[in-house]
Amino acid sequence: MQYNTEDSVKYHYGAFPPKEIDYSLFISELLSATDALARYDQMLKNMHNNEILLAPMRNREALLSSRIEGTISTMDEIMQYEADDDGTASVQAKSDVIEIVLYQRALKNAQQVLDSRYQFNVNFIKQLHQQMLYAGRGASKSPGEFKTSQNFLADKTRRNVEYVPISPEHLQEGLDKLMHFISDSSLPSLVKTAIIHLEFEALHPFQDGNGQIGRMLITLHLWMEKMLSQPYFYISDYFDQHNEEYIEAMRNVSRTGNWNEWIRFFLEAVKAQAISNLDISEEIYNLYEEMKSEFVKLLASKWNMEILDFLFTNPVFRNNKFIRNTGIPTATAGNIIKRLLDAGYLVQKEEPSGRRAALYSFEPLMRLVRV
Repeated sequence: MQYNTEDSVKYHYGAFPPKEIDYSLFISELLSATDALARYDQMLKNMHNNEILLAPMRNREALLSSRIEGTISTMDEIMQYEADDDGTASVQAKSDVIEIVLYQRALKNAQQVLDSRYQFNVNFIKQLHQQMLYAGRGASKSPGEFKTSQNFLADKTRRNVEYVPISPEHLQEGLDKLMHFISDSSLPSLVKTAIIHLEFEALHPFQDGNGQIGRMLITLHLWMEKMLSQPYFYISDYFDQHNEEYIEAMRNVSRTGNWNEWIRFFLEAVKAQAISNLDISEEIYNLYEEMKSEFVKLLASKWNMEILDFLFTNPVFRNNKFIRNTGIPTATAGNIIKRLLDAGYLVQKEEPSGRRAALYSFEPLMRLVRV
């Protein structure tokens, strides 16, 4: 059965970059988003160990960004995969889990290589895509390669094509314009980021995975523009909750040539997500400080900080990883885990079986990050 293209919106040839932007339509949203993002970033600067805070938030982002694309899994499944994985994707795992884990790792790798002053260009985007799709269902979708045939976004239930991105023969020209805009535009950083995200989604350069790469670029660009002191800002939660509005706001740019409403929507998203991220971050930070005091009383161990930091970066784990990563002697580690179980901080998810160690969940943190 063919898809109906009669009412589809087509790529805005000749309309990028936008020629007219009316700041009067969103100046309030721009100021509010800038302020909210600055308050979130200040909290990041104040953290003594950012990875403790950011590891669970990065997993949330991977989960939610993938959910927008129809990949459904749970935080517990993701964390259990990480607990069992040796650093390579297991073909035995559920496909949705593999896709989300690869997204999370690609995002982390992108942050690390850009932090080492790796150049942001088309090759970087292709490498990011290749990392994200190299295993699972994505492996058959030409990882790291741009499209060679026309793709489209469709409502599969109604069999309607909703959006037709740029054609393959014009893709290189479109990417060149986007890269030039990224390097040379002097627009306010948040406005510029809004335009970059939409244009990448409109180009839709890959066969699959465009939405997830496009959302990664938001975080990475805000960092490159020094709106963030570190490349850690995750926006998929808002886009997931407002998915229809998000898609329609982007389509309207190609339909009307007017970028202003999209920019306003994007700024509202940044403001709301910055506030939400700040709230979640503060909850995680407060829990960390609370557990620090509780562990002193409960464990009275010289290993307190190693235990605490391990649990916050590996909230679902197996015995052997706990021992290996913390360096705690086996007998001492067993005693510590028993105390944490008895106190209700840990829940045993799986009994030990053969060579497989027991699986535990650090529930105080898991309750905060489940979505």
